[in-house]
Amino acid sequence: MDYFTVEIAGRAVASFRSENHEEATHFFEAEDFRDDLTVLESEGKPLWDRKAPLSLRKATTEEASEVEHAYEFDDDPERTIEDEFVVFLVPVADLTDEDEDIED
Repeated sequence: MDYFTVEIAGRAVASFRSENHEEATHFFEAEDFRDDLTVLESEGKPLWDRKAPLSLRKATTEEASEVEHAYEFDDDPERTIEDEFVVFLVPVADLTDEDEDIED
């Protein structure tokens, strides 16, 4: 497994592991993943505004360690090493959760 980091406008925001660079690129370019980046916010702003440049690179040792640490403490008994698992390197909140609270 290799570790990869997603940067938005040069800021590392998320890391994950993948079999290889080709699979990591496929995940990174997936519309579902990119949509997720628009509904998650950090410090009161969406992570991605669909305008800022996105990039994918090999994760640093520290970023890879964050992913490993998250796997160790994941409490989903059905998750396997093959599942996609993204670790955000910045605090995030889901904007769609806030919308649901407003409707209740």
